[in-house]
Amino acid sequence: MTKLTINGRELEVAADLDTPLLWVLRDELGLTGAKYGCGQALCGACVVYADGAPIRACVIPVESVAGQKITTPEGLDGRVADAVRSAWTKHDVAQCGYCQPGQIMTAIALLNENPAPTDAEIDDAMNANICRCATYGRIRTAIKTASEILKG
Repeated sequence: MTKLTINGRELEVAADLDTPLLWVLRDELGLTGAKYGCGQALCGACVVYADGAPIRACVIPVESVAGQKITTPEGLDGRVADAVRSAWTKHDVAQCGYCQPGQIMTAIALLNENPAPTDAEIDDAMNANICRCATYGRIRTAIKTASEILKG
């Protein structure tokens, strides 16, 4: 058994230590917000936070995150998360929606680090997240709107 702290709760999981975190989240714990996209850390659909930093859960073994605080899309809260969700809704960012949890997790991480990013900084931060529907323009606009919301 491995102890994990996920969304503020300490949990024990029975998965092998080399099992990717994404499978534990989805299959063992029923937390399906992070998605399986590519299985190679290339698309960003599986982004979660480990001690506040975005990671690709599809390739991170459970043993690597034991002792860290894991936050999944289901556990997002706070002012930045609220601003991003509001901006996402305002600009109708999601089309099919599949990539959106990873996009939102990455956007929140960006705004936590840089509350007023430029277009180039947004593009750089979001570059490793693939949107099959190509809503990149709406994603950038929503991040800029969230930044304005945070300014008050």
